[in-house]
Amino acid sequence: MLSVSHLSKTFPGVRALSDVDFTARAGEVHALVGENGAGKSTLIKVLTGVYRPDAGELTYDGEPVRFGTPLQAQQAGISTIYQEVNLVPLMSVARNLFLGREPLGRLGLIDFRRMHREADEALRGLGIRVDVRRPLRELGVGAQQMVALARAVAVDARVVIMDEPTSSLEPREVKTLFGVIRMLRERGVAVVYVSHRMDELYEICDTVTVLRDGRVVHTGPLAELDRLRLVAMMLGREIGEVREEGMTKFTGSHDTEAEPVLRAEGLTVSHRLRDVSLEVRPGEVVGLGGLLGSGRSETAKAIAGALPTDAGRVVVAGVPVRAGSTAAAIRAGISLLPEDRKAEGIVPGLSVRENIALAALPALSRFGLVDDTRIDAIVETFMKRLRIKAAGPHQKVGELSGGNQQKVLLARWLALHPKVLLLDEPTRGIDVGAKAEVQALIDELADDGLAVLLISSDTEELIEGSDRVVVLKDGAVVRELTGDAVTEDALMRAIAAVPAGGSDD
Repeated sequence: MLSVSHLSKTFPGVRALSDVDFTARAGEVHALVGENGAGKSTLIKVLTGVYRPDAGELTYDGEPVRFGTPLQAQQAGISTIYQEVNLVPLMSVARNLFLGREPLGRLGLIDFRRMHREADEALRGLGIRVDVRRPLRELGVGAQQMVALARAVAVDARVVIMDEPTSSLEPREVKTLFGVIRMLRERGVAVVYVSHRMDELYEICDTVTVLRDGRVVHTGPLAELDRLRLVAMMLGREIGEVREEGMTKFTGSHDTEAEPVLRAEGLTVSHRLRDVSLEVRPGEVVGLGGLLGSGRSETAKAIAGALPTDAGRVVVAGVPVRAGSTAAAIRAGISLLPEDRKAEGIVPGLSVRENIALAALPALSRFGLVDDTRIDAIVETFMKRLRIKAAGPHQKVGELSGGNQQKVLLARWLALHPKVLLLDEPTRGIDVGAKAEVQALIDELADDGLAVLLISSDTEELIEGSDRVVVLKDGAVVRELTGDAVTEDALMRAIAAVPAGGSDD
């Protein structure tokens, strides 16, 4: 029904897709999986007309096509349900269902009575009972997602693309969703299903395509691929792969009998985290393992007060931290280096000096006046310590390399002298040399007694850089690896929910 062959797409400095072949067949649910940066989102945007490919051919229903806009793709019969609901919150449920195809009366005006009746019938057919006259924003996120699903079904689409559709759904709603997918399959609709939840994939999907670094590494029937092999393909590792000689496992200087600097207890966030608990001691590096979407970043943000929690608490040095407050977390000694340094970290238009001093400004000022001498001293210290390569402290941080931007962010938080450092993908998107420097710096900080929580999609980095690894799956802790059990094989088995020494069924 929909296929691409030899597809390539390049953005400035990044080759997002390289020679990709992908086929969605009528009456088939095709899983599209891969870690962050694998190219899934780019491929979906090419299929739906958001991006135009640089090379390759797109075929729809046997005919070569080029969609110039998402509207053209939708009019052709390709419907997309995104993880974030992309409807109009101020409009009614019915208006959202029929947006762009409202039923008209004899005078060319919208026939609201008919629209409300048909909207109610469409939603009831999916087991959803709401007042279709209500504004969409008054519904919960899960109900809004189901409205998006009803819209996709109602347009008689021949291809339906679902991007993490269950991320905001309750178990009852997931059951309804799977019923709709089976109905679409019986109608001969091609369904492309993007998810990181293994249980979902094996329950509903027929075929799987694995993307890694913009390339297809596997396509075939999902039933012929066990979970452990699928995880290994996504991570780019071999099952049971032995670390090469010369690589030394990091062993921090922490005291295993010392009281934890950080204790997270029962952190729960609706649809994101379920009763997550962990501890980090002084001088210890604890890794957070799991696939993208497992709750790693959410755990870090919940600890740092950037993600409000429904239950649980965070304790630093024996003192509870006020939940949902980044200011309280910072005062308690928690610093978070976010995953997306461009969107959530650096201020590219400001200088290196200003970026480093940003978090420490309250402590470096009196009566609203900033102490420039102290700022200069701190900036000089950390530029030397972290070996930040820049023309000088007044160079704009947006002009630096990715690795040096990352070091500037580290300097910002280290200037606060934190007790706990949360690192979310600290080496992503930086060159090999800068990566080694950042890794060495993490080891050095741990040796100095800092408690470090490390998140990394690079399994080798996670295993080599951590004393212990807490493994997350679907927002919950599924295993903790310690001592000799901290291996890539054990990590992949934990992610795939395969018992140590067992075989996947």
